[in-house]
Formats: sequence, structure tokens, C-alpha cells
Amino acid sequence: MKYTLAFDVYGTLINTSGIFYSLEQMIGDKAKIFMDTWRSKQLEYSFRRGLMKKYIDFSVCTKDALEFCCTMFNINLNKRQKEALMEEYSVLPTFRDVDSGLSNLKEAGHLLYAFSNGSTKALVKLLTNAQIIDKFDGIVSVENVVTFKPSPLVYKHFNKETNSKKSNSWLISSNPFDVIGAASYGMYTAWVQRSKDAIFDPWGIDPTIIINQLTDLFLKLDTME
Repeated sequence: MKYTLAFDVYGTLINTSGIFYSLEQMIGDKAKIFMDTWRSKQLEYSFRRGLMKKYIDFSVCTKDALEFCCTMFNINLNKRQKEALMEEYSVLPTFRDVDSGLSNLKEAGHLLYAFSNGSTKALVKLLTNAQIIDKFDGIVSVENVVTFKPSPLVYKHFNKETNSKKSNSWLISSNPFDVIGAASYGMYTAWVQRSKDAIFDPWGIDPTIIINQLTDLFLKLDTME
């Protein structure tokens, strides 16, 4: 069977930890906790805006989270440094397994879509820079439904935009909130557990499959048929 595959981007295809080196050069030994808090706040801000029905471009959530971290850790980055970090966030690298993993799935005849909280413009830049944009049959952003994952409206929008059905589509993500959201909506789900220390939320809603890297997905889908 050929499936329609929805790939989360940030943290699944694109390594958000790629910002670490630049942070280390700027702020030293606080780089790791700063980076982790930045990512956590970025997501928190998107969740809160979704609940408040106050949608704004995901890049603004990223920028606001950066400002929060500067205040929290009492780090006085100047305007140029902040702009450099925001620019780098828009051109982060992929994980090493991404190119071959996507290629295998595309060659097998599955339909591949990048599916993200980011804007279409930001995703095009990010995926082009990462040299994987040609792996996809299209890009689906939440911007047209003006809310964020894990709202069920977002997953419904994905099926509408890709002319697919939830019963034949998969959400692939390293973010448990995304997997749980898609599973609750009714899609098949693959959680990419990139680290053995990564914990899945104990909500009683499990992913259809668990993989450690994208190159495992081809074999897993093959056994589902």
C-alpha cells in the first residue's frame, strides 16, 4: 500500500540543536540550557497562542522565546547577535538519516509532504538550504488555518490539502505532542525517538510505531502492508 506521509520539520527532519555551536560562542557554558529552554518556550508560545486564538507566524514565537531566554538567564545579547541567531534558525541542518530515509520512501512510491507549524515561506527556505526540498510532493503549513499543532483542525487541513484520508495517512514526528495530536485525530503515527532518553507522554495514546531514524520507516511501512 502507498501512503501519504506528513513529516514534521523542526526536530524531526531539521536538527534544532544545530544552533548550539553559535550559542556556545556567544554565551559559553550556558549554551545547552539556553538552547533547550529556547526550544521549549518556542513550543509553549505556539500552544498558548493556539488556545487563545491569537495566531501569529511561528517565527515570532521563536523570536519571543529568544527574548525570554535572554531575560531568564540574564544574558545581554545585542541586536546583531539576536538577528544572527534568528537567521541561523532559518537555515538549520538536517539529521544525517534524513536524505536517505526520504529517498527510500519516495522511491517506494509513497507521497511525501513537509508538514509544519512554520510558514510556507520559512519552510521553503529551510528545506532548500538543507537540499531536501525536492524529496517532497508538497509543503503544508498551518498558516492557512491560523492555529498550531496539535489542534485537530491542522491535521484535517493536511488531509484536505493533500487529497488524502486519515485512514491512509501517517504523521511522522519526533515531538510527542504532535504524534498524540495526530493519533487523536485518527492518523497513523510514527514517533521518531532519536535519543534513548526521549520520553513519550504517558497519556495512554501510543504511536502506531516507534523508530529511531527515518531509514527505519521504509521497512516498518512495508511490514504494515
